[in-house]
Amino acid sequence: MHTVAVLALDGVIPFDLSTPIEVFTRVRLTDGAPAYRVRICAATPTVDTGAFTLRAPWGLDALADAATIVLPGCADPTAPVPEPVLEALRRAAAGGARIASLCTGAFVLAATGLLDGLRATTHWRGAAALARRHPAVQVDPDVLYVDNGQLLTSAGAAAGLDLCLHLIRRDHGSAVAADAARLSVMPLEREGGQAQFVVDDNPPTPRGSVLEPVLRWVSDNCGRDLSLHDIAAHAGMSTRTLNRHFREQTGTTPLRWLNRARVRRAQHLLEATGHTVDRIAGEVGFGSPTAFREHFRRVVGTNPNSYRAAFRRAVC
Repeated sequence: MHTVAVLALDGVIPFDLSTPIEVFTRVRLTDGAPAYRVRICAATPTVDTGAFTLRAPWGLDALADAATIVLPGCADPTAPVPEPVLEALRRAAAGGARIASLCTGAFVLAATGLLDGLRATTHWRGAAALARRHPAVQVDPDVLYVDNGQLLTSAGAAAGLDLCLHLIRRDHGSAVAADAARLSVMPLEREGGQAQFVVDDNPPTPRGSVLEPVLRWVSDNCGRDLSLHDIAAHAGMSTRTLNRHFREQTGTTPLRWLNRARVRRAQHLLEATGHTVDRIAGEVGFGSPTAFREHFRRVVGTNPNSYRAAFRRAVC
């Protein structure tokens, strides 16, 4: 039987810990037999989750016998990982174990060095920190999960379910995975990526900086037909100087920042109003519905209608 070892470290996020336990223990093969054996492992006899104390029945030595190791996220992803944990994970990987991280568990996996040179993801709020701490890892903040074969990473919260279902499909096919998805009340595949859940991913600008009033003005006027020269004129700068300040303080260009602001405004209108997609495209400043749809998919990872279907709030 396929053994799944779930590694619990101090500060483990209970949701991330419970997700693989619930998903894998309930999987049944077509003959009704259980598909997985799940073991909760830890480096110490007890684990402090913050909400409760967990007594793990298995130690690090159980990782060597696991076919799959799952690394749940921890509340403080920057906390140092004990060296015995890193060594146990490296040995397990060398022995052929598949290792999957959920949410900020990617920080633990990255600390082993196993992700160096590979693409990976984590919760969107931790993506920049993961990239800074582990520059050899190619961090993609816009996807629900990344499958590198032996090493897999997922984004935050429900994306852990997506990754677990993906593993089941890899192991036992779509029919078994579809049954597991129904038990979890989840679609087997979700459209888009975690970018659709980001409320505002424009990099923060220091208060009092040169760009702070300019960005506020651009956000307030994003529905207008603004050009680079319009923004530069309002800022009292040349276009060259404006571009330089944007690169330094936001990491992008003025027009890209403007289009992201338009898309975020469109997300709000898709959630809160019954306006047509074409009307929203005009209200947020895109010259055509086609351009709006292209920019929306590029930023959010799905199309406006699918986004509305997933996030529409009741309108009085």
